[in-house]
Amino acid sequence: METLSKGNQTMQQTKQAKILILDFGSQYTELITKRIRKLKVYSEVHSFDIDYAEIEEDLKSGIIEGIVLSGGPNSIYDAEALMCDQRILQSGLPILGICYGMQLIAKEFGGVVEASTEREYGKSSLQTKDSNLFNNIEANEFTVWMSHGDHVTKVPEGFEAIASTNNAPIAAMANPEKKIYALQFHPEVNHTENGGDIINNFIINIAKASTNWNMTSFIDQEINKIRARVADKKVLLALSGGVDSSTLALLLEKAIGKQLYCMYIDHGMMRKGETDEVKAFFGSHNVNMIYIDAKDRFLGKLAGVDDPEAKRKIIGKEFIETFRDECAKLGDIKFLAQGTLYSDLIESSGVRIDPKTGKKIAAVIKSHHNVGGLPEDMPFKLIEPINTLFKDEVRELALELGLPDKIRLRHPFPGPGLGIRVLGAVTEEKLRMVREADFIMREELSKAGLYDSVWQILTVLLPVKSVGVMGDKRSYAHPIVLRAVSSTDAMTADWSRLPYDYLATISTRIINEVDGVNRVVYDITSKPPGTIEWE
Repeated sequence: METLSKGNQTMQQTKQAKILILDFGSQYTELITKRIRKLKVYSEVHSFDIDYAEIEEDLKSGIIEGIVLSGGPNSIYDAEALMCDQRILQSGLPILGICYGMQLIAKEFGGVVEASTEREYGKSSLQTKDSNLFNNIEANEFTVWMSHGDHVTKVPEGFEAIASTNNAPIAAMANPEKKIYALQFHPEVNHTENGGDIINNFIINIAKASTNWNMTSFIDQEINKIRARVADKKVLLALSGGVDSSTLALLLEKAIGKQLYCMYIDHGMMRKGETDEVKAFFGSHNVNMIYIDAKDRFLGKLAGVDDPEAKRKIIGKEFIETFRDECAKLGDIKFLAQGTLYSDLIESSGVRIDPKTGKKIAAVIKSHHNVGGLPEDMPFKLIEPINTLFKDEVRELALELGLPDKIRLRHPFPGPGLGIRVLGAVTEEKLRMVREADFIMREELSKAGLYDSVWQILTVLLPVKSVGVMGDKRSYAHPIVLRAVSSTDAMTADWSRLPYDYLATISTRIINEVDGVNRVVYDITSKPPGTIEWE
């Protein structure tokens, strides 16, 4: 335990006990993390090839209480098969291998893995045997979600088969003495019945993980970390008024008080009325808030730019450049705080595996303005206290900190704002159209009592025009895309089945009230294969 001092305060900083998740490129790794955290156990994802030296102390000291090996698209016998450091597997800690993780365990401990004659993908019926991994599950046959080509045909010495399907005689195996368990199916996905019970049995009953991770402990730990790192230096927060940055503002204010400076940069791409709401809320609180009108600056930089990645990076870079200019007026600012979330980091730099070569690749889905757009010569040290949290966890944190529901439950809004909801080059006229349409959609959603039933809504202006008839005259104007999705963490999302009457109402209002729009369409694409935002 490390003791640190700040003024008359004494802080004790203790490492958080955790479950270590090694990511082998599975699309479901983040779901494993969420499932474990719901048990009040802290879990942390690292790449499969993490340097042993980085975790050696935690492994030996007991900070890491169990290990989960994720699935992945590779074959264990590929020339470029993904392997973790063997010392991790020999650590003596409880281990749960999922899909590829099971095959890795089988190979490393002397079992046999072979290619299946038929790939097993989707729902399968699992038959189980007695095992503490299946404790408190009444049925010995239930549906699970499979996604694999190889399967284990012979368990290693000391292991036993504890479940099977028609295509996989060894669909789960265990070595109770070593506390090593492995599943060919995915318990973390909702398609698997009793998946939560299986994970609970491993994490709580087998690994006996510490159930002390909650928002109160998170606040205490992060305050200690912030004070230890910042000391008496000033911190500048990029405040947008959304739940992420607003929550972070309250956390930082609690940690360092007047050392915090919240800078709200109005880039001209906010939703209707939000700038006034932000100024009113934080202006009435004990927070140093600085308002910067930078509309002309941002729109000037974006003029003529239609590539979505270029727009994101320009906006991200311009935020930093604006901070640079404004910081000269504030004095010596050492730290820049951002409300980056775990899902932002994963989408910008998560583990991606090339299915053809099996190699880890940097396949960015999209750059987040507060992740991928930062210049290399940024003059601040970056501080991101909530970057281990998902969106729903941030809402829990916000509740604990006393953030009003009006902001806490506000739908997510991207840092680049409406700039990435105007497809193609951004102009003030196009921003006006998408802003007015967005306001109508949000207003009618609240009137219909549907606001809390969806994760996020948005409107998108397409860079095309279509023919219509308005007032007995031919029109040639833009279409607006309506999008509403249901989700819990933004990692996956399904399109929301909104009532037709609601859709009809906003379609009529948008066409009648928003000049330049003559057609409204509804996006029914889920994530994956799409993303929530269009750019």
